[in-house]
Amino acid sequence: MPLIEVTLSAGRTAAQVRSMIHEVHAAVERTTAARPEHIRVIVREVPRDHWATGDVTLTELDASSG
Repeated sequence: MPLIEVTLSAGRTAAQVRSMIHEVHAAVERTTAARPEHIRVIVREVPRDHWATGDVTLTELDASSG
């Protein structure tokens, strides 16, 4: 039973996340012998001020770029 976990910074629409889930599910179904009902996809959304790169949060990066 494949279990795929995706971590994203928050900010995408529900439709974008749903589309991504569909595409990930389709890729796993296409490339493994798993039955579709056995494929699990978990999406974790992290607030942008809880995700940092190089000691700068994504929120801070957003503010500095625009």
